[in-house]
Amino acid sequence: MGLKFSYTLLAPIYDSIVSSATQSMRMDSLQRLNNTEPQQVLINGIGTGLDLPFLPTHHKYTATDLTPAMLERCRARINQHSLDIELHTADVMHLPFEDQQFDIVLMNLILAVVPDPLKALQETSRVLKPGGKIYIMDKFIKPGQLALSRRLLNIFIRHIATRTDVVFEKLLEQCPQLTLLNDQPTLLSGWFRLIDLQKKTV
Repeated sequence: MGLKFSYTLLAPIYDSIVSSATQSMRMDSLQRLNNTEPQQVLINGIGTGLDLPFLPTHHKYTATDLTPAMLERCRARINQHSLDIELHTADVMHLPFEDQQFDIVLMNLILAVVPDPLKALQETSRVLKPGGKIYIMDKFIKPGQLALSRRLLNIFIRHIATRTDVVFEKLLEQCPQLTLLNDQPTLLSGWFRLIDLQKKTV
């Protein structure tokens, strides 16, 4: 089952499943945008727009999602918020943007969803300006962590909605152009993490 098809089916019930469980984590994640001057911000995987209420209004936003059904629900929410935002149907592993176009990229619950998280991170880095930042909120396991239950769960759900076996450190070591600034545990005893990266200037 493809990711696009899965999330087309999930779109009508996505908010009821995800919204309350992730709200506080989203607020914490998006507060990282508050103390910056106006920037060009890319949101990879905007989904139904659950991030919208927590986005500061002084930035220029470009938001993508693979699934038109999710973007339709996001579009219906936009009028409730005073945001400068454009929506695009796009695959995070093949972004339709120029190199070094954005100052900040948000990746909330994306890397542990896509089939190729390394490609998604590399594409995100490509469209990020030197010195720009990537803000990640997602679930990862640590290097060497057995996490047997998560790995078994992944066998059943990876083709439907998400993955539970992604090791972030393995992704980062293959992206030498990115520097880790912060790695903060959050939901479920640190299974979910808030991670800040910066693209090197040279």
